[in-house]
Amino acid sequence: MFSDQKSAWNKLLDGNRRWLDDRSTGAGNRGADRRAALSQSQAPFALVVGCADSRVPAEILFDQGLGDLFVVRTAGHVVDSAALGSVEYAVGMLGVSLIVVLGHEGCGAVAAATGVVDNAAVPAGYVRDIAERIAPDVLRARHDGATTPDEIGARHSLYTLDLLRERSSVVDNAIRSGAVEAVAAQYCLSTGAVTEIRAAVPAAA
Repeated sequence: MFSDQKSAWNKLLDGNRRWLDDRSTGAGNRGADRRAALSQSQAPFALVVGCADSRVPAEILFDQGLGDLFVVRTAGHVVDSAALGSVEYAVGMLGVSLIVVLGHEGCGAVAAATGVVDNAAVPAGYVRDIAERIAPDVLRARHDGATTPDEIGARHSLYTLDLLRERSSVVDNAIRSGAVEAVAAQYCLSTGAVTEIRAAVPAAA
């Protein structure tokens, strides 16, 4: 555990820099000894709510080992009841000190939602549910001045953080009390860099 929440975010950023520089050390904490040490309990320091895209593995791009991160991944980091329950478990039961909503450039789920908004191009099957959940964020992002797909995706991460607070008193109370820090971030597929999305996230009413 860390002395303050900001150090947890800095730890992730430091890990991302190591990974960018090809100086990763996280693999040393993914072996048999670490696995054995975690066999009876876990104490992750951060929760990452991210996209299920195969190119965005949180433990690797943040250069962390087994047991360091509690990760919830869905396409477009859509928050349904199962995802929300997982988030509340990490905050309320495991005591993480940091929540990161991690979006990424070129997100197919955001692109599908944009297609719904612009062209009424509704995907088939359950992909439709994902696109329709994100579509209101596309409209909201444009209202807030976003124009490019990456700007819309970044706003979607911010709005997902809003949604977590609006739907979960566990999450909102933890952030209000200062027990948990919340950060929205964007991952660049081409460079591998993670950047914090610097915009105010309003507290839930």
